[in-house]
Amino acid sequence: MDVDATHDRATAPGPYAVTTLEQLHAAYPTEPVANSVAKESRTITPGQARIIAASPFVVVSTVGEGGLDQSPRGDRPGFVVLRDERTLVIPDRRGNNRLDTLRNVVADPRVGLLFLVPGLGEELRVRGTAVVSTDPDELAHHAVAGRLPASVLVVTVERCYFQCARAIRRSHLWDPEARVDPATLPTAGQLTREAGGFGSDAEAAAYDAALGARQEATLY
Repeated sequence: MDVDATHDRATAPGPYAVTTLEQLHAAYPTEPVANSVAKESRTITPGQARIIAASPFVVVSTVGEGGLDQSPRGDRPGFVVLRDERTLVIPDRRGNNRLDTLRNVVADPRVGLLFLVPGLGEELRVRGTAVVSTDPDELAHHAVAGRLPASVLVVTVERCYFQCARAIRRSHLWDPEARVDPATLPTAGQLTREAGGFGSDAEAAAYDAALGARQEATLY
Protein backbone atom coordinates (compact mmCIF):
# COMPACT_ATOMS: atom_id res chain seq x y z
CA MET A 1 0.00 0.00 0.00
CA ASP A 2 1.28 3.45 -0.92
CA VAL A 3 0.55 5.22 2.35
CA ASP A 4 1.55 8.66 1.05
CA ALA A 5 -0.74 8.35 -1.98
CA THR A 6 -3.62 7.21 0.22
CA HIS A 7 -3.04 10.17 2.52
CA ASP A 8 -2.99 12.57 -0.42
CA ARG A 9 -6.32 11.23 -1.69
CA ALA A 10 -7.86 11.49 1.74
CA THR A 11 -6.76 15.09 2.34
CA ALA A 12 -7.07 16.55 -1.16
CA PRO A 13 -10.20 18.72 -1.43
CA GLY A 14 -12.78 17.16 -3.75
CA PRO A 15 -16.24 18.09 -4.94
CA TYR A 16 -17.80 16.75 -1.74
CA ALA A 17 -15.28 18.16 0.73
CA VAL A 18 -16.89 20.23 3.47
CA THR A 19 -14.69 23.29 3.87
CA THR A 20 -17.07 25.93 5.29
CA LEU A 21 -19.47 26.09 8.21
CA GLU A 22 -22.28 26.81 5.77
CA GLN A 23 -21.64 23.50 3.99
CA LEU A 24 -21.45 21.70 7.32
CA HIS A 25 -24.77 23.08 8.52
CA ALA A 26 -26.33 22.23 5.17
CA ALA A 27 -25.33 18.58 5.74
CA TYR A 28 -26.72 18.71 9.30
CA PRO A 29 -29.74 21.04 9.04
CA THR A 30 -31.41 19.88 12.26
CA GLU A 31 -30.67 21.86 15.41
CA PRO A 32 -28.91 20.05 18.29
CA VAL A 33 -31.23 18.06 20.51
CA ALA A 34 -32.07 20.29 23.46
CA ASN A 35 -30.94 17.74 26.06
CA SER A 36 -27.54 17.37 24.36
CA VAL A 37 -26.89 21.03 25.12
CA ALA A 38 -28.58 21.12 28.53
CA LYS A 39 -26.46 18.23 29.87
CA GLU A 40 -23.20 20.24 29.71
CA SER A 41 -21.90 21.68 32.97
CA ARG A 42 -19.00 23.96 33.86
CA THR A 43 -18.15 21.98 36.97
CA ILE A 44 -18.13 18.29 37.86
CA THR A 45 -21.54 17.35 39.21
CA PRO A 46 -22.03 14.70 41.92
CA GLY A 47 -23.20 12.16 39.34
CA GLN A 48 -20.25 12.86 37.07
CA ALA A 49 -17.95 12.48 40.08
CA ARG A 50 -19.35 8.99 40.66
CA ILE A 51 -18.55 8.01 37.07
CA ILE A 52 -14.99 9.31 37.41
CA ALA A 53 -14.55 7.39 40.67
CA ALA A 54 -15.77 4.20 38.97
CA SER A 55 -13.61 4.62 35.88
CA PRO A 56 -10.41 2.56 35.47
CA PHE A 57 -9.65 4.10 32.06
CA VAL A 58 -9.39 7.58 30.56
CA VAL A 59 -8.09 8.81 27.22
CA VAL A 60 -6.18 12.10 27.43
CA SER A 61 -6.19 14.24 24.26
CA THR A 62 -3.65 17.03 23.87
CA VAL A 63 -2.23 19.32 21.21
CA GLY A 64 1.28 20.70 20.86
CA GLU A 65 4.02 21.59 18.44
CA GLY A 66 4.19 17.98 17.27
CA GLY A 67 0.46 17.85 16.56
CA LEU A 68 -2.40 16.03 18.22
CA ASP A 69 -2.07 13.09 20.59
CA GLN A 70 -4.43 10.71 22.36
CA SER A 71 -2.97 8.73 25.22
CA PRO A 72 -4.63 6.07 27.41
CA ARG A 73 -4.34 6.17 31.17
CA GLY A 74 -5.52 3.23 33.24
CA ASP A 75 -5.43 1.94 36.81
CA ARG A 76 -7.75 0.83 39.58
CA PRO A 77 -11.06 2.73 39.73
CA GLY A 78 -10.50 5.97 41.61
CA PHE A 79 -6.98 6.52 40.28
CA VAL A 80 -8.16 9.86 38.86
CA VAL A 81 -8.68 11.98 41.96
CA LEU A 82 -11.37 14.64 42.19
CA ARG A 83 -9.76 17.41 44.21
CA ASP A 84 -12.79 19.69 43.94
CA GLU A 85 -15.63 20.35 41.51
CA ARG A 86 -13.28 21.96 38.99
CA THR A 87 -10.03 20.03 39.52
CA LEU A 88 -8.94 16.51 38.56
CA VAL A 89 -5.54 14.93 39.21
CA ILE A 90 -4.23 12.13 36.99
CA PRO A 91 -1.02 10.27 37.94
CA ASP A 92 1.49 9.52 35.18
CA ARG A 93 2.41 5.88 35.72
CA ARG A 94 5.45 4.19 34.25
CA GLY A 95 5.41 3.95 30.47
CA ASN A 96 7.57 4.34 27.40
CA ASN A 97 9.03 7.77 28.30
CA ARG A 98 8.01 9.25 24.94
CA LEU A 99 6.29 12.00 26.96
CA ASP A 100 4.04 12.97 24.04
CA THR A 101 1.17 14.04 26.30
CA LEU A 102 3.35 15.85 28.82
CA ARG A 103 5.36 17.69 26.13
CA ASN A 104 2.12 18.83 24.58
CA VAL A 105 0.69 20.09 27.87
CA VAL A 106 3.86 22.07 28.55
CA ALA A 107 3.52 23.68 25.10
CA ASP A 108 -0.30 24.02 25.09
CA PRO A 109 -2.38 23.40 28.24
CA ARG A 110 -5.63 22.45 26.45
CA VAL A 111 -6.77 18.90 27.18
CA GLY A 112 -9.74 16.65 26.52
CA LEU A 113 -10.62 13.60 28.62
CA LEU A 114 -12.82 10.63 27.79
CA PHE A 115 -13.72 8.39 30.73
CA LEU A 116 -14.95 4.82 30.18
CA VAL A 117 -16.48 2.48 32.74
CA PRO A 118 -16.75 -1.22 31.79
CA GLY A 119 -20.41 -2.09 31.36
CA LEU A 120 -21.62 1.52 31.26
CA GLY A 121 -22.98 2.76 27.94
CA GLU A 122 -22.41 6.46 28.59
CA GLU A 123 -18.94 7.95 28.38
CA LEU A 124 -17.92 11.10 30.26
CA ARG A 125 -16.25 13.89 28.31
CA VAL A 126 -14.23 16.63 29.99
CA ARG A 127 -12.59 19.68 28.46
CA GLY A 128 -10.20 21.99 30.21
CA THR A 129 -6.58 22.93 30.76
CA ALA A 130 -3.79 21.09 32.55
CA VAL A 131 -0.40 21.57 34.12
CA VAL A 132 2.29 18.96 34.79
CA SER A 133 3.17 18.90 38.49
CA THR A 134 5.94 17.20 40.48
CA ASP A 135 4.63 18.37 43.86
CA PRO A 136 6.00 15.77 46.35
CA ASP A 137 2.81 15.81 48.42
CA GLU A 138 0.69 15.20 45.34
CA LEU A 139 2.96 12.39 44.13
CA ALA A 140 2.82 10.73 47.54
CA HIS A 141 -0.97 10.74 47.38
CA HIS A 142 -0.78 8.58 44.24
CA ALA A 143 1.81 6.06 45.46
CA VAL A 144 1.17 2.37 44.71
CA ALA A 145 3.20 -0.29 46.52
CA GLY A 146 5.61 2.44 47.61
CA ARG A 147 6.23 3.62 44.04
CA LEU A 148 5.50 7.20 43.11
CA PRO A 149 4.47 8.50 39.70
CA ALA A 150 7.05 10.79 38.11
CA SER A 151 4.42 13.52 37.76
CA VAL A 152 0.71 14.21 37.78
CA LEU A 153 -1.57 16.12 35.46
CA VAL A 154 -3.65 18.69 37.31
CA VAL A 155 -6.68 19.40 35.14
CA THR A 156 -8.87 22.48 35.53
CA VAL A 157 -12.33 21.63 34.20
CA GLU A 158 -14.06 24.00 31.79
CA ARG A 159 -16.77 21.76 30.33
CA CYS A 160 -18.09 18.35 31.39
CA TYR A 161 -20.88 16.25 29.91
CA PHE A 162 -21.82 12.65 29.25
CA GLN A 163 -21.86 11.13 25.78
CA CYS A 164 -24.94 9.06 25.00
CA ALA A 165 -24.60 5.29 24.69
CA ARG A 166 -25.12 5.00 20.92
CA ALA A 167 -21.42 4.49 20.10
CA ILE A 168 -21.03 1.82 22.79
CA ARG A 169 -24.23 0.09 21.68
CA ARG A 170 -23.28 0.15 17.99
CA SER A 171 -19.80 -1.16 18.72
CA HIS A 172 -20.96 -3.82 21.24
CA LEU A 173 -17.85 -2.79 23.16
CA TRP A 174 -18.85 -4.46 26.43
CA ASP A 175 -20.51 -7.51 24.82
CA PRO A 176 -18.47 -10.65 25.65
CA GLU A 177 -19.60 -12.19 22.37
CA ALA A 178 -17.95 -9.33 20.48
CA ARG A 179 -14.50 -9.94 21.93
CA VAL A 180 -11.77 -10.48 19.35
CA ASP A 181 -9.25 -13.27 19.76
CA PRO A 182 -5.88 -11.47 20.20
CA ALA A 183 -4.21 -14.35 18.34
CA THR A 184 -5.91 -13.14 15.14
CA LEU A 185 -4.24 -9.72 15.33
CA PRO A 186 -0.61 -8.54 15.07
CA THR A 187 1.49 -8.63 18.21
CA ALA A 188 3.41 -5.68 19.63
CA GLY A 189 6.62 -7.15 18.26
CA GLN A 190 5.14 -7.63 14.79
CA LEU A 191 3.83 -4.07 14.72
CA THR A 192 7.22 -2.74 15.76
CA ARG A 193 8.84 -4.87 13.06
CA GLU A 194 6.51 -3.43 10.41
CA ALA A 195 7.39 0.08 11.55
CA GLY A 196 11.10 -0.66 11.10
CA GLY A 197 11.97 -0.97 14.77
CA PHE A 198 13.25 -4.56 14.50
CA GLY A 199 15.52 -5.95 11.82
CA SER A 200 14.15 -9.49 11.84
CA ASP A 201 11.15 -11.61 12.76
CA ALA A 202 13.31 -13.30 15.39
CA GLU A 203 13.85 -9.98 17.18
CA ALA A 204 10.11 -9.33 17.11
CA ALA A 205 9.37 -12.80 18.50
CA ALA A 206 11.92 -12.37 21.31
CA TYR A 207 10.36 -9.03 22.20
CA ASP A 208 6.90 -10.59 22.36
CA ALA A 209 8.13 -13.50 24.45
CA ALA A 210 9.49 -11.18 27.15
CA LEU A 211 6.79 -8.52 26.95
CA GLY A 212 4.27 -9.88 29.45
CA ALA A 213 6.80 -10.36 32.25
CA ARG A 214 8.40 -6.98 31.55
CA GLN A 215 5.07 -5.16 31.70
CA GLU A 216 4.07 -6.94 34.90
CA ALA A 217 7.38 -5.97 36.54
CA THR A 218 7.09 -2.32 35.48
CA LEU A 219 3.39 -1.53 35.98
CA TYR A 220 4.31 1.02 38.64
